[in-house]
Amino acid sequence: MVITTRMTFEYAHRFWKHTGEARYLHGHHGELLIEVEAPIDERGFVQPVKDIQGIVWDVMQNFDHATLMQEGDPLLDAILGVYEKEGIKDGDKDNTQRGTAFKGTLAWASPQSRLIVTKKITTCENMIEIFHELLKDKLKIKALSFQSNARNLIVAKQKY
Repeated sequence: MVITTRMTFEYAHRFWKHTGEARYLHGHHGELLIEVEAPIDERGFVQPVKDIQGIVWDVMQNFDHATLMQEGDPLLDAILGVYEKEGIKDGDKDNTQRGTAFKGTLAWASPQSRLIVTKKITTCENMIEIFHELLKDKLKIKALSFQSNARNLIVAKQKY
């Protein structure tokens, strides 16, 4: 049996080293669809959706209203410099929406700065890789889909 749940979040990013408008810092509404596969348990669930959403949100909370920057992007140092000047690099009392910090092979989170730093450019395809790396040991993932709603809808899906 497969159960699917959807998590949404807002984020900003840019495609460093690319040409055109995507090179500028801009925002998106992202949606992650998580398909979890397992036998139905004695309670009648594959896994309760609230449990899945809690596990996913602990990771996703770092992405919500965050800036995603590719490692090496010179804009990252500029952002951190401004945060330092404003006294918010190490967090602010009003920055209460923070997930658990993580450091994976594809990305790491700095919740106090509301930043995610990635190894690869943050295309939908690469975002799926990042989410899979962060969730694969926590859920029995059958497939992940990620869509980015900007001017045009972009959707990527990976089956496992």
